[in-house]
Amino acid sequence: MNNFKKGIVFAALFSSLFFIGCSNDSDEDLIGNWIKKSAFDGPARSSATSFVIGDYAYVTTGYTGDVYLKDLWSYNSTGDYWEQKADFPGIGRSSASAFALNQKGYIGLGYDGTNKLKDFYQYNPTNNTWTQKTDFAGTGRYAAVGFQAGGKAYFGTGYDGNYLKDFYQYNDQTNAWTLVNGFSGNKRRNATAFVIADKVYLGTGSNNGVYQEDFWEFNPATDVWTRKRDIDKDTDDDNSYNDDYAIVRSNASSFTMNGLGYVVGGENIKTIWEYNPTTDLWAEKTPMEGASRTDAVGFAINNRGFYMLGRTGSTYFDDAWEFKPLEEQTSDDN
Repeated sequence: MNNFKKGIVFAALFSSLFFIGCSNDSDEDLIGNWIKKSAFDGPARSSATSFVIGDYAYVTTGYTGDVYLKDLWSYNSTGDYWEQKADFPGIGRSSASAFALNQKGYIGLGYDGTNKLKDFYQYNPTNNTWTQKTDFAGTGRYAAVGFQAGGKAYFGTGYDGNYLKDFYQYNDQTNAWTLVNGFSGNKRRNATAFVIADKVYLGTGSNNGVYQEDFWEFNPATDVWTRKRDIDKDTDDDNSYNDDYAIVRSNASSFTMNGLGYVVGGENIKTIWEYNPTTDLWAEKTPMEGASRTDAVGFAINNRGFYMLGRTGSTYFDDAWEFKPLEEQTSDDN
């Protein structure tokens, strides 16, 4: 090999090493550590739903790739173990919605492989029983969001054959649904929402295959939606706050810890972003250390954030992870 060719080979190798090094350095600069927890005891699945009561998270329904599920599992966050509870009494389904209200869990909506559903059920963890409640007042749908803030609980958005943006409030004292003030954002399915200080933050999702860039705050005390800064990447000098944003996605999960919101995962994405409601700004954290996945479950228990299940293509997962936002990343705890 002549000196000219040797020089080309050396330059190429050096360039490859340089870019690999830069990529690793970039990841190492991010803060946050993922810790593998006790694997989910039920079948691996995607599109499950969950709610949290006290020290326990409850995970139910979902899809294995062959079966629509109705089993219910309780996660003990202190002991890091799972216990099976009474099966969900409705038909097995995926992409249902849920919330917790007054120490009880509520689940409804979803898709059973044929129908878009609107039935609705209450779970009482004290005696491990389910009770069917008044059907959701909107159209049967799936991939909607459910949340509770300030003692008020809601279902909204989703897909009923069309993309949706309506919201309904559930009153557990009267067992009734009420259509609430209009949401000014775009229609969407597979959005995600988290709650900070009795305010709801909603974003991401898709509408006709387009990832949604708008991001909203909802105050249930006033029934007012307020648009916050968009979560798109924008190189305009006037919007320099989001030049590096890569938050838009669908089928993501979210949770809240210590007054900050976190959005993680989604279709072919394993990144996680932290939202500060005081500044209305986002910061990227250490990406999920497990496999990238979509249709996973995320929740927080006593300011501890968890992320689990989901799928990549036809591969379904049963692993569970805890995210520590203030720790340096290390692989020794996986």
